[in-house]
Amino acid sequence: MKAKFCSTAIFVLIFILPVSFVYGQEKTQNYGKAPDEIFPYQNFTKAYKYHFLIPLTFNGAGREKLAPSGLKEVRIGFLGPLSGSIMVPQGLQMLQGATLALEAANKKGGYRGLPFVLMPHNDAGLWGAAANEVVKMDDEKVWLFLGSIDDIVSHVALRAALKLEIFMVCTGNPDPTYTETNIPWTIRVISDDRASSYALLNYIHEKEGHTRVAVIRPNNRYGRVGIKEYTDAAIRIGHPVVIEERFLDGDIDFTSQLERIKRTSPDAILVWGNAKESALILKQIRSAGLKQPVYCSDRVVSPEFLKIAGNLAEGVVTTCQYNPDSDNPKLKTFQADYLKRFGQEPDVFAAHAYDGMNITIEAIRKVGLNRVLLRDVLTDRKTFQGYQGITGKIILDGSWNDMGDIFMAEVRNGKFLFSPAPPLDLKTKTGSKTGSY
Repeated sequence: MKAKFCSTAIFVLIFILPVSFVYGQEKTQNYGKAPDEIFPYQNFTKAYKYHFLIPLTFNGAGREKLAPSGLKEVRIGFLGPLSGSIMVPQGLQMLQGATLALEAANKKGGYRGLPFVLMPHNDAGLWGAAANEVVKMDDEKVWLFLGSIDDIVSHVALRAALKLEIFMVCTGNPDPTYTETNIPWTIRVISDDRASSYALLNYIHEKEGHTRVAVIRPNNRYGRVGIKEYTDAAIRIGHPVVIEERFLDGDIDFTSQLERIKRTSPDAILVWGNAKESALILKQIRSAGLKQPVYCSDRVVSPEFLKIAGNLAEGVVTTCQYNPDSDNPKLKTFQADYLKRFGQEPDVFAAHAYDGMNITIEAIRKVGLNRVLLRDVLTDRKTFQGYQGITGKIILDGSWNDMGDIFMAEVRNGKFLFSPAPPLDLKTKTGSKTGSY
C-alpha cells in the first residue's frame, strides 16, 4: 500500500504541476503563465519531470497521401451547439463567425478554384452525440473541423478526432484540461479559464484588496472545472473562498444559496455562470440586501446580461478573451461585415471562430489537402506563433493552448468597457514569493 501511494503522489506531482517553459517569447513563463506565488509545492520539492513543456510529435503515416482527384469542393467541418442546448445563441454566433471567414475566402478563389464548404453539425450537449458527429464528418470527407463550446463535448470529440485522424481547431471551449489531454490533433485559439481565473484573482485580491470571497457557480463541468483554478490559487495566496455555492442550469431562484453566502460575511462575491443566470443572481444579491462588489466569469460579456441586470450591472467586473473595442482595422472590418451579414453584433465566440477559420484556410493553402500535413502545420508553433487575428495575437504554449492576452471588462454607464488585465503580481498572505503549498 505504501509503494502504491507514493506512485500515485508522484504521478499527480509531475502531471498537473504548473511549470516553467519557453513558448516562443522573449522570456521564460510558467505553464499557463502561473505566477510563482501560486506555484504548488515550491516550498518542498521539485518534480523530476514536467509535462506540457514540449509539444508531442506525431510519427504516424499519412503524409505521403495525395489529394483525391475529381474534387468539386473543399469541406471543412463544424461542431457546435445549434439546437437543444442553452448555449445555442453562442453556437450560432460561432457558426456565423466561421461562415463569414469562409465566404471571404471563397471570394478570393477558395482553394485553387475549389470552393470551401462548411459542414455544420450539432453537438447536442451529449457525450455520445459528439463522437457520432465526428464520425459523420469523416464520412463526409472533411479535412478538419472547428468546435466546440461545451467542455464535455469537446473532450469527447477530440478523442474521436484522434481515432479518425481529423484535426480539431477549438474556438470556444475554455476548459483548462482540454489541451492537457496530450492529444496532438488539436489547437485552441481562445484563452482558457485558467488565464481568466488568474486575471480575476489578481484583480480581486491584489488590486481591490478583498480577502473573503464567496463563490456561486453552476453544478456542471463548466462551473466545476472553470472555477477550480481560481479557488486553488486563492488558497495558495492565503485567501481561500469562504463558501462555494452551486445551482442548476435554468434555475431562477437562488434564495437559499444567497442566504448561506450572507451568513459568511464575504467582502466580495464571484458569480461564475452563463449570462442569464448570472444576471438573475446579481438581481437577487441586491434584493437580499447584499452590497458587496460582484465579479463574474467572462460569459456575462453579453447584451443578455446587461438587459436582464439593468442598472444593477453597473460596476460589475469580469474578463474577456479579446477587446472588441480595439482599434485593430481588421477587427472593425469584421464587425461591420458581420453586422451587415447577420444583423447582430458579433460576440467572443464569433470573433474567435473567425480567427480559427482563417487559420484553417491558411493551413490548407499552405500544405494542401492532406490531414496529417494539416496537423503538422497547425501544431507547428513556428508557423502560427504570434498569428495576428482580429482577436489579437494567438500564442500557443507547449500544449497548443492559446496564451493570448486577457482583458478586464467593467460595466460603466450600461456598457462594458475593456482594458488590459493588470500584470500578475500576486503575493501570499505571509509575503512569501514561493507559494504557500
